[in-house]
Order: sequence, then structure tokens, then C-alpha cells
Amino acid sequence: MPQHRPVHLPRPTSPPPPREEPSAVTLRQRLAELRGPAVTPRPLDARALAALAANPGCKRRALLDGAGVDKAALATALGSPAAFGQSQFAFMRGNAFEAKVKADGGTELMRLLHERLGGPGEPPRDVAVPDLTAAGPQGRAARTALALREATGAGGWALLDHPMLALEVAGSPAYLEPDAVVVHPDGTWTVVEIKSFPMIDGSADAAKVGGAARQSAVYVLALERVAEATDGAQVGHRVLLVCPKDFSNLPTASVVDVRKQRAVTRRQLTRLTRIEDIAAALPEGTTFDPERSPEELDTAVESVAAAYAPECLAACELAFHCRGRARAAGAVEALGRSVRGELGGLTTVGAVLAAAAGKEGDPADPTVAALRRAAALRAEALDGGSVCR
Repeated sequence: MPQHRPVHLPRPTSPPPPREEPSAVTLRQRLAELRGPAVTPRPLDARALAALAANPGCKRRALLDGAGVDKAALATALGSPAAFGQSQFAFMRGNAFEAKVKADGGTELMRLLHERLGGPGEPPRDVAVPDLTAAGPQGRAARTALALREATGAGGWALLDHPMLALEVAGSPAYLEPDAVVVHPDGTWTVVEIKSFPMIDGSADAAKVGGAARQSAVYVLALERVAEATDGAQVGHRVLLVCPKDFSNLPTASVVDVRKQRAVTRRQLTRLTRIEDIAAALPEGTTFDPERSPEELDTAVESVAAAYAPECLAACELAFHCRGRARAAGAVEALGRSVRGELGGLTTVGAVLAAAAGKEGDPADPTVAALRRAAALRAEALDGGSVCR
């Protein structure tokens, strides 16, 4: 009988790790070159995203934030350091207040949430506080998504302390860390924003509340990505804002509806030009490494178009540099967005003055006609004032 030799089958091997797309690797390398090979990328936070969404036409900020450039260090190297930021005292006071709100497993926080968002019975007592520890922001974001799914599936109350959320911005991931997210038994997720500014007689400074609402809207957008892959989950559009009551350190809260801010932020973020398109248009060798000379950095910064407005002074570390350049060029943007919109095709202060004096411009242009009428009224008022004196 014929003898059959044993057939040795190859041993099963584990599949190779997924390879990253060449374009993603190339983009990451390019962004590392832009910020400097030895510079640690500066992560985007919700405050930066809210400011970025408020000025989507600024390619300069989109690129610098997407590449993780430290704009404060860059502004200092350019000789125009940022003149704003949170003091160390305010930072410590905010941390102490947040710790007070979250003490004892978030008992006071859950009481405020139950008081403001309603619900029958007593405030929830049995609240799960999952461990969100993981390696790196990507690992923490994955752990947060898993904790949200598990808490929603369990059908109980859960408090996620400083979860990590991921949101794609201009083709690059941004990792965000809200103060807290509460999972309700019905599957609703509520963002909690804890601020150290006071709430006096039940109301707080409107500008500060607006800033908190814009930040919270970014968190809501990031949570919605996780909720889309979670059965029975929905992200609430009402955010719990916790602040000190009157002039004490006792916490109080109010509910802020962020549907408008969410819609605006979503629309603005989708309009942002993709970072790789901006980077591809830069001259070869462009870098924003703070170790370079001020001349090289100035050339690099000016190679990316900016959209300066006075509102940038409270939101961007490079605002003083951009303001100086806008003023030197006589750009009407330095006077504000509303003025820029009213002036139409007149883009410089010199052109505006020339049109008002009748030296340039088409008289049939409504903007030119309005400027000349305003100049005539001013001259008439000044002449009348000199006669009265």
C-alpha cells in the first residue's frame, strides 16, 4: 500500500498590526516638522476649539492649533507675548472648588443635578464612578467610550470624572476633557461644567456664561460621536453649570441650553480648511520652532494667512502680533468685523479715507456715497462748532 507522508501545515500566526495610511504618517511627520522635531505637541482643549470655531477663516490659527504649536512660546519668540491667561491663584481656587463639588463620590454634584434637571424622588444615592485610567489620551478616550457604553447598558446613575473625549478638527484628532459627564438611568448623558466665577442672586456674568456654553457645546459634539455607537444613548442639550453661590464657596448650579452654540460650533468646525491643505501650500522648510531666530519665525508666520479681529485679543496668544501687522498694513479688520462688513470692497484705512475725501472710489457705490455723506456731515458739524465759539 502506498505510504502517505505527513503533511506539515504552517502554524497559525497572529495577524500583523494594522498599518497606518501613508497619508496619515506623512501628515504627522509634516506637523512635527512645523512645530519643531524636539517640541512636544500642545493638545487642543475645548476653549481653544470654541475660539477656533468663532474665527473659522483664520488659516494661521487652524494650522498652528492642528500642529500642536505652543502659540504662547511662539508669540514670545516673535516679541509679542500674550498678555492674558489664568493666574496661579485663580487656578488653585478653581481646583479647590471643583474638588469640593465632587467630594464624597459627587454627592453634592448629583444633588444639584437632581434639583435643576428635575426628577421624582430623592437625589440619587447609588452612583457608579468608573475608573477611567488608561495610557495616553487615545487610551483614555477609548476607556471613556467603554465606560459610557457600560453605564448606559447598566441602566443606572454614573458619574464620569474628567472623561477624555475625541473630536476630529480640520482632519486632526483633538482630545477634550470636560469636568464631568453624568449618565442617567434613561440613557441621557449630561455635561457638567464647573467654573469658579460666582453666581450672584441666581445669575452670573453673561460673557462668562457664554464662554462656558461654547466650551460645553464642543463637549456635546464629541459625546455625540460616542452616542452614535451606543444603543439607547442620547446626549442632552442642557448642560449643568456649577459655580460658587454669591460670595461664598458653596456650590450652586443652573441649566444652560447649548443647542444654539452646538449648531454654530458644528457648522463652523465643518467649514474649517483641512490642515493638510494649508500645510501643503507652505514653502519648503517652514517651521514654527521657537528655537529659530525671530526673523525666520516671522517669515514662517506670515506665510500663513490670518483673519485678525479685535475679539482675538481675548482668545489667541498671537493676537498682539497679528494686530501689529494689521495696523501696519492699514487693514480695516483691525477696526472690527462689523466695520469690515460695512466697508465692502474697501480693505484699507487709506482707501476708506480717500473715498470719504472724494479722491478715490465710484460715487455710485453705496459704501463710497455713505462715506462721503458722513464726511460732509462731519465737516458741517465742525464748521458750526467753530462759529459758535
